[in-house]
Amino acid sequence: MNIKLIQGEFTPEEAIELFAQLTQVKIRHHESLITKDASEEDIKYRETRIKQLQNDLVYFRDYVNNKKSKIRLDANLLVEVL
Repeated sequence: MNIKLIQGEFTPEEAIELFAQLTQVKIRHHESLITKDASEEDIKYRETRIKQLQNDLVYFRDYVNNKKSKIRLDANLLVEVL
């Protein structure tokens, strides 16, 4: 199954806001899974992933802030049953 999550043209401000909100949801998800019952390996993975998402957001903001025109965003959610 393939779900079209985002498709369209946005102002740089709208694109940054949308990406920031999506990123924050994913960060909160990882944070919620860091518990006292989680393994050290799992915690390290989630902390690394959170840092990567934060870095991606900074990179995205820097990239988009330099643009004067609309930004096209396309994001699909590919769902596979394993």
